[in-house]
Amino acid sequence: MGKLICGKCGIPLTEQKTIFQYMGYEVYENLPRCPVCGQVYLDEKLVRGRMAEVETEVEDK
Repeated sequence: MGKLICGKCGIPLTEQKTIFQYMGYEVYENLPRCPVCGQVYLDEKLVRGRMAEVETEVEDK
């Protein structure tokens, strides 16, 4: 995959620690993120994989 560019700011995304909150739980992932506006790039693999697993785990508790 080529370099990801922020659609809003037009600058390259950098990998940054990103926090997701769901039903009172926090999940941390290093993801491509715009250093100016904070826009995060979520690829399909992450959304259908890791995030779906966490959602299932939290809802089962």
